[in-house]
Amino acid sequence: TVQCFSDKQALQTPLFMVFLLAFLIILIGNVSVFAVITLSVQLHKPMYILLGSLSFLDISSTSMTLPNLLAMLHTQDKTISITGCMVQLYFFMAFACIEFILLSAMAYDRYVAICYPLHYALRMSLKHCAKIIVGVWVAGFLVPVIHTVLMTNLSFCSSNHINHFFCDLTPVLKISCSDTSLIEMITYIYGVIVAFSTFTITSVSYVFILFKILKIHSSQGKKKALSTCTSHLTCVIIFYGSIICLYMRPTKSISPNQDVFALLYVVLVPMLNPFIYTLKNKEFKANLRKIGSRMSSIFTRFNGINKSQNSLFIN
Repeated sequence: TVQCFSDKQALQTPLFMVFLLAFLIILIGNVSVFAVITLSVQLHKPMYILLGSLSFLDISSTSMTLPNLLAMLHTQDKTISITGCMVQLYFFMAFACIEFILLSAMAYDRYVAICYPLHYALRMSLKHCAKIIVGVWVAGFLVPVIHTVLMTNLSFCSSNHINHFFCDLTPVLKISCSDTSLIEMITYIYGVIVAFSTFTITSVSYVFILFKILKIHSSQGKKKALSTCTSHLTCVIIFYGSIICLYMRPTKSISPNQDVFALLYVVLVPMLNPFIYTLKNKEFKANLRKIGSRMSSIFTRFNGINKSQNSLFIN
């Protein structure tokens, strides 16, 4: 049984509406970003391809949690099978790992673009970018395999009530009557390997970027260089802040049902990412307008053909 924020019946419908609205915003925002980048040849550049991969990731990660939560709030059936729980847990952990690695890849892309602009086309060619993205997704799906295998061997004899709104690692471990020390140790080891290493890559990249920007003499050049980094840096801060607070603590000290960090990661991060990356991006907005006008023209033409056909039919 999964806890859906509140046992009070009166709050279930308002919560359903709030999370439905959040899910729609996440889908519309990220699908729009992914579609514009896919359809615009001008945006087939490493920076935008990585952003498109992040949008696809946000769509995938929220689709693993929010639809199930909405169904539970709507039907009041808050049960989930053990297999379903393990599947949800695996993909949630995989998508989290992918985001860690992907954000560090995006930081490296900005580092090469600003610090080595003459070598950018060679170091970050479309072929290299494709290899990076494939490597990111493969590594992300491999990392949680050991966790999932070990979790399937746990016994749940004391309780079957997960005090959380989805099957996450910590709340599932808390209801097990088996020894979970090995899984917790692996979690911390992976936390160091994945989270700390990618955070180090991101931090070092931005240190070099900062030194490079300080050497730029013109204020216009500094502003242009900073504008390409601020969006990514904002997303990194929000993501790392929520995910580290969520996992880098002892299991017994956490009360998942009251842990807002899970909500920040599951809902707020994928909701904000499209707006943070595109609101001040003139190149993206120009291509968005082009696609919008193209779709409007196609719709107008299609509507005109329908009207002429109807007129012929009536006559």
